[in-house]
Order: sequence, then C-alpha cells, then structure tokens
Amino acid sequence: MQNESPNVQVGKRSFDDFLLMVRDFHGSAAPGLVLGGFMVEEARRHLPEETLFDAISETTHCLPDAVQLLTPCTIGNGWLRIINLGRYALTLYDKYAGNGVRIFLDSRKVESWPAMKIWYMKLKPKKEQDSVALFEEIKAAGASVCSLENVQIAAHLLQRRGRGGIVVCPVCGEAYPQLDGRICRACQGEAPYVGNVSTIASPPLRAVPVDQAVGRKALHDMTRIEPGKSKDAVFVHGQEITVGDICRLQQMGRMHVYVQDQEGVEREDAPDWVHENQAAESFARAMAGEGVELRLPPREGKVDLLAARDGLLSVGTDLLEAFNLVPDVMCASRHDAVLVKQGMAVAGTRAVPLYISKQHYLRAMSILEQGPLFSILPLRKAQVGILVTGTEVFQGLVEDKFIPIVSSKVQALGSDVLGAKIVPDSRSDIAAAVRELLDLGVDLLVTTAGLSVDPDDVTRQALLEAGAEDLLYGTPILPGTMTLFARIGQVQVLGVPACALFFKTTSLDLFLPRLLAGRTVTRRELARMGAGSLCMQCRTCSFPKCPFGK
Repeated sequence: MQNESPNVQVGKRSFDDFLLMVRDFHGSAAPGLVLGGFMVEEARRHLPEETLFDAISETTHCLPDAVQLLTPCTIGNGWLRIINLGRYALTLYDKYAGNGVRIFLDSRKVESWPAMKIWYMKLKPKKEQDSVALFEEIKAAGASVCSLENVQIAAHLLQRRGRGGIVVCPVCGEAYPQLDGRICRACQGEAPYVGNVSTIASPPLRAVPVDQAVGRKALHDMTRIEPGKSKDAVFVHGQEITVGDICRLQQMGRMHVYVQDQEGVEREDAPDWVHENQAAESFARAMAGEGVELRLPPREGKVDLLAARDGLLSVGTDLLEAFNLVPDVMCASRHDAVLVKQGMAVAGTRAVPLYISKQHYLRAMSILEQGPLFSILPLRKAQVGILVTGTEVFQGLVEDKFIPIVSSKVQALGSDVLGAKIVPDSRSDIAAAVRELLDLGVDLLVTTAGLSVDPDDVTRQALLEAGAEDLLYGTPILPGTMTLFARIGQVQVLGVPACALFFKTTSLDLFLPRLLAGRTVTRRELARMGAGSLCMQCRTCSFPKCPFGK
C-alpha cells in the first residue's frame, strides 16, 4: 500500500468535507461513490479547459451520484446517460464533437490494495469487510487505481431527441410525450406495478336462443367444420338470421348466438371495446410493408397477409414477439428470410376474443407503429463473379465442381454469371483475380474454398489485400461454418467453404437469397440462426421445405 497523503482533495474539497457531502446526498458514505469522486475529477483533469461535456456511467451503482455531485451533468437535464454495462467506469466527453476520456477501476491496480480488492471483488460479505481500512486505502490511492483511455462516442448518442408534443393517453387519461406512441409507455406494459386482470371487465354481449334470433344480425362469423372436407364461415358478421337458418345453426351446435344490440358494444358511444374484425384489419394494415397485400374483408375474425410479388420474406421478429406479448392478440407468420411466390400467405393476424379491450388494442397498435412487420424484398438480377481457389484445381489435379454448383444456384435465382476464374492458393494471384472480376463489372463476388485453417488457405487474407471491408467470418451453421461475408466498395462478397462440394444444401443456400435481396448479414442475425441451422442430412433433401436455417 502507498503512503497516505496528508492533504487529500477531491476537486476543491477536502476528503473529509467530500465524505460529509456524500453522506448528505447518498444517505451513507458509500465507498463506490467516494472513489467515484476521484474518478470524476481525474477524468475532468484530462479534458481540455472550457470543454462543455456530457457524461456516461457504465453502472447504475454509485458512479451516477458522483457525476451528479461534482459536475453539471444530471439525469434530469439529460447530460448524464446511464448505459448499464456492469463495469465500474465513466466517460466525460465533448457534447458536440464526442471525443472524451473514459476512466475505469482497474482490477490489476487494485491488487496492491487488499481492503479495496476485497470490497471490489466481493471476496467477503459486506459486514465482514474492514470499512476503516477500506476508506483509508481509497483516500491514499485516489485515482491511481484507475486507468484512462481516449474514446469517441457513437454518433447516435450525440443526437438530441426532443420530447415532441404532449398528448393525453386514451387508456389512463394521463399526459405523456406523443413520440412514445398511441398510448403512454405505462399502458404499453412498462409500468412497474402489479396489474389487476379483473379490472378489465367483459363486454356486454347479448346471447339469445337461435329461435329468438330471427330478424337480428349476427355479431360475428360462425364457422361450420366438416372433418376432412371443409371449414368456412357459413354466417358472417352483420348477416341477418332468417327462419331457414335455425335448423342449420342447430346442426352446427349453435343453440344460442350473439346478436347485435343497440344497447351493447355495437353502439358508437361505447368506445371501450373493439370488434375482432376491426382489430384484425387495423393490425394487418399496420403490419404490411412493401410487397405485402391483405385478404379482405376479415373472415372468422382473421386477416391474411399475402405476398404481392415474388421475393424474400422479411420479418421484424423483435416487433412480432413484442406484439404477441400483448394479451388478446396474435400474429403467426412464415419464417423470416424464406423465398415466397406472389399470392402466398405469409402471415395471419386476429384478436383472440370477439371483442378486445381498447387498452389492449391501443397497446398492440403502439407496437405496430414502430414499423411494418412484413415486407417482400425483390431479388435483384446480379452480375456474379465466381472465384475458385485451390492449387490442386488450378493445376488440373482435381476437376473443378464449384463453378457448375454455384452457377446453377445463381441462375436459379434469376442472376447471371458474368465471369469465373480458377487460381492457386496464392495471395497475390487471388487478389489479382478479384481485381480482374471487378473490372468485368461484377456486383456480387462468390469465392470458393480456401477458408479453413490449413496453411494453404489464404483466401481471407487475399480478399483483405484486394480491398475487402466489413469482413464477417464464421457462422453457427452446419454445413457452412467457415462462411465469409464482406464488401469491396459496393460489391458484395460471399465466401463459400469447401463443404458446398459435398452437401446439397449449405450456408450458400441460406445467404445467397439474402444478398440478392439486399439484406445486410449481421453477427446478431448469425447468432440467432444457431438454433435450427444443423442440417439433418436427410437421405432425400427437401430443402427449403425443412427446418434447416430456420
């Protein structure tokens, strides 16, 4: 341990005065907040004078209070952000340029301070720690147990988002920022309070015996099922029931039916409930993006979403999950990133009960306002270049099979092969061949082999030398682990591993359509694909009508 300095300052305050300040603000002399004071002042010391700065705390514990105590940055004025990464670190940065200083408690430096190490690493329960020794060490060490680094804040964090207009939530009646959606965030399900399901009553529906329903209008579609033959709505919402319908309804098992009643939920001044047909149509219209059309009017309370063109189905899976978490609504769809033909059903949505509460309806609509759930991305007609790497193929020792395999898959999706080259396992030769194919005008480059761990596998390095950027290598897919993605300028690059020579279906079949549809492949998307991307290697391959890649 280092010797204690007799006149320790935290900014312009003595250490003891700062302790009192901490106790008054925080409720106790928390070690983390006291140490945070040293961290804040050290970070400020490394900023240029007169810098107007904002702050980021990477933990919710103590450090935000240190920032608010010693700087103008607070949560209330928006100059302090808490991005909870679980690390004891903070950053002060120029609020306009984004360049700043990050300071963090360095576990390697803490090793020299036994009481601090016990506290920081939680090696003993709090009540067994020596608090006197801990504060003595914090006072003596100050910011010396921390490390600093220069950082640049991401551009989106420098943008100031206004609150927009203020409106009244139609569910709870309280005012909130209009940017949050149709209803306030509390009514969207973010309130920290335990809800009471019984507070949502049932709608006032009127059920009558079928013989008393003559002359009245059905409140909903009624379906007749003939096992193995048909399932369809025989009676539809708003249809007037006649004497001749009584027997048919009874044969369908309907002894009582709901009818429209001017004293019930059909009244215009009864705004607390939404009929299943109205809800389903509203949901479907909000879900449909480019290339998606609706099958209307609703049937049996459901609306189907159809592909209006051939292409790749794009599903907003996060929004779909959020929508299906709302009570009393549902949407089911085909898998994301599958090829569909015009007229195919891609999704269906409905309200679960006959009438959905306005609260649940608005909550669901507020989610859908964040963007359409479904769109059909057309496949472009790409000009493809194929680059086969392998000295054994180049020298004629092994017959090339890659060019015909890749060509057939490219052409099956409507694109053309502009050129193909075979080169040895040489960085310079591969890079030169890449440039030649680019000069031909290819806008999608497919490379094959040379992506494994053997010393002769140099395709990755050669692509980098040829100008490849945004390289993404390795996927949780079998077969196809060594797949590579990159770009050279505006040209897409797809690296296909050698497994494509043996297996009929590989990662090539999963990603070629995505690239032709203009979708960017991300590491997060690849990580999610791990569940379902183990090919079962069936004796008779039925891809894409199988679970692979889904």
